[in-house]
Amino acid sequence: MSAPACFVGIDVAKATLDIAVRPGGERWSVSNDEAGIGAVVARLQPLAPALIVLEATGGFETATVAAVAAAGLAVVVANPRQVRDFARATGQLAKTDILDAQVLALFAERVRPEVRPLPDGAVQMLDALLTRRRQLLEMLVAEQNRLDFAAAAVRRDITQHIHWLQRRLRDVDGDLEQAIHASPLWRAKEDLLRSVPGVGPVVSRTLLGELPELGTLTHKQIAALVGVAPRACDSGTLRGKRMVWGGRAPVRAALYMAALVAARRNPVIRAFYERLRAAGKPAKVALVACMRKLLTILNAILRTGIPWRPVRAGATS
Repeated sequence: MSAPACFVGIDVAKATLDIAVRPGGERWSVSNDEAGIGAVVARLQPLAPALIVLEATGGFETATVAAVAAAGLAVVVANPRQVRDFARATGQLAKTDILDAQVLALFAERVRPEVRPLPDGAVQMLDALLTRRRQLLEMLVAEQNRLDFAAAAVRRDITQHIHWLQRRLRDVDGDLEQAIHASPLWRAKEDLLRSVPGVGPVVSRTLLGELPELGTLTHKQIAALVGVAPRACDSGTLRGKRMVWGGRAPVRAALYMAALVAARRNPVIRAFYERLRAAGKPAKVALVACMRKLLTILNAILRTGIPWRPVRAGATS
């Protein structure tokens, strides 16, 4: 008889990696550096695991994921909230690094999340620039808010920092522009995305960098991936409101701004929004529906390679 498939969970911290294997029960820890990651890959390759699962940790997992994927092993970066919900459902309330690794291995074995292609180096670079842009914007807003109530002794320092952040923001925007125009494929995709009224450079680059699956999935799959698909909250005789949650927050934020503009300037989205409002839908509900419809249109445009055409796009659902 063939050996049963094994599943691996890797809990990632800034300094360490904790690894657990099911059903064998092996557990060990290594440092989260080049030597430690190399040791993990060397030890996992003979096991040929069916699936390796890590949690998204804000970047600490990137080197491990890249090394594991380069070794030809199937790896998934899971949403931490989904993993914690799974842990609670299985009665695992305690939380330590090695327990987290065991939960991840069990999650891999029981849930078996779909393995998606990892973004290539160019997409990762674009994603890093977009992340930095968001960080600069957050710092800029924070400093501008502080300036309103700052004492005279620190106003000059805050003002200088604001000017520096504004310069850095312009520099990052320039780097983004250069990255897009350096790739003929990205230029073509950006032209397709920006042919849709309401989609500007920030939205198109966010989609390119943080949603590389756009154009490769069905409209239902892409809506669920982003987190704009309505989820039922029904049980017994209780009928709850449909809500959206989860998914990729930066993409949702960009789509929200795009939908605000499209509800005024895009004839298809504007008509859709007005129809929902006339039917009694609250403004926010109608706007989320516009986000989902806009995402569907953009997904279809990238899939077909046909730029925005109001009549054709209006037929997309």
